[in-house]
Amino acid sequence: MNGSETLESENKKKVLVVASVVSFIEWFNKENLEYLKNNLNCEVHVACNFDYMDDTDETRTREYIAKLKKEGFILHNIHFARNPWGKDNISAYKQLKTIINKNRFMLIHCHTPTVSIMTRLAARDARKNGSVVMYTCHGFHFHNASSKKNWMIYYPVECYLSRYTDVLICINVEDYKRAKKHFYAKNVVRIPGVGLDIERIESTIVNTNQKKEQLGIQNDEYVLLSVGEMTANKNHELVLRALKKLNNKKIKYLLCGHGEEEKKLKNLVTDLQLNDQVLFLGYRKDVFEIYRIADIFVFPSIREGMPVALMEAMASNLPVICSNIRGNRELIKNDFGGRLIEGHNIDDYARAIADLAGDREKCLRFGQYNALTIRNYDKSKSLEIMKQVYRELCK
Repeated sequence: MNGSETLESENKKKVLVVASVVSFIEWFNKENLEYLKNNLNCEVHVACNFDYMDDTDETRTREYIAKLKKEGFILHNIHFARNPWGKDNISAYKQLKTIINKNRFMLIHCHTPTVSIMTRLAARDARKNGSVVMYTCHGFHFHNASSKKNWMIYYPVECYLSRYTDVLICINVEDYKRAKKHFYAKNVVRIPGVGLDIERIESTIVNTNQKKEQLGIQNDEYVLLSVGEMTANKNHELVLRALKKLNNKKIKYLLCGHGEEEKKLKNLVTDLQLNDQVLFLGYRKDVFEIYRIADIFVFPSIREGMPVALMEAMASNLPVICSNIRGNRELIKNDFGGRLIEGHNIDDYARAIADLAGDREKCLRFGQYNALTIRNYDKSKSLEIMKQVYRELCK
């Protein structure tokens, strides 16, 4: 680096973006990083666990990491543990604090619950020296339907840390209203989810018969679909038990994704004698094509912020059966776009599946309603709000 390049680098405003794992950067922050670097001429640092790839396509993600390096982003590999009590987080916190203290970041933008806690604590001294701390909350662990335990643990933590948050970004209405009323962040902003590339989804063309044949699905079979990490929070077990209760061999259930619950779910499928009806498809590059061959999207999550998979299903003209929780109910209107199910009752899900599976006209109507509704959540809307926030902070 010559003298002029060194001076230019020193004059650039520095931004640090922090998340738990690289997939979170790739899926939800790609455009933000590019805008900060290319449009606002910032020196952009990215801190996350660049080695964790269990939830993504490893080849594609390694290519993305190589692209970031080639384009001049400065990467910091920190082995954050996703479990807040993970012992790796002690060393991760120290590493993060060292990075923050060594650099005069104008803006520190953090994501994901555990990492946001560590970042806001690590950046307290930096804030005193002028750094702005921004946190994008992708769904608080406490909400109107969550347990008392979650309220007792997570609410006081978020309330306290909001004192060290200059800008708090919320992606759903419930979180936004609560943060605006009860928290101490200097500025609370709502965006309509992380956004969806609706044009890309709508332009997906698939030979339905051929795709079904590849997956071993008969044309007279009814296809349920769930997309997302296989974790306890996604609650896939409920659908499996509802499927067993229905005892309808003409219903196939497709699950796309990986996760810590995968082995348990596969064992349950065997125990319930559902091996001929359930397909574990893993991580799929062709997931938009999979949406196109499904008849109903089932989404029984326990907690969500603003679920991307549900939004993708809506953009794919699918009717939805989902839990009546924050995020889901902001997207799905009961009896217009599908069924919102109170609680996590197996019988209620079984009845909803049987009802929609027996009425293709209703499914078509619900799917069309969802496709129109989701246009309000196109990623261009979220990106424009984020650009305005970044422009204001990077003056």
